[in-house]
Amino acid sequence: MLSIQEKGQGLVEYALILILVVVLVIAVLYLIGPATGKMFSNVVEII
Repeated sequence: MLSIQEKGQGLVEYALILILVVVLVIAVLYLIGPATGKMFSNVVEII
């Protein structure tokens, strides 16, 4: 059986993975965001 400490350790590991994914998504959006904004602006200008 899992003890309370082992369950807590598993939750911490999942939380760290979730934080890493969030940081990566924010970094990608920060890098790609301006290019995406320019692309949509160009599309609106064409229409």
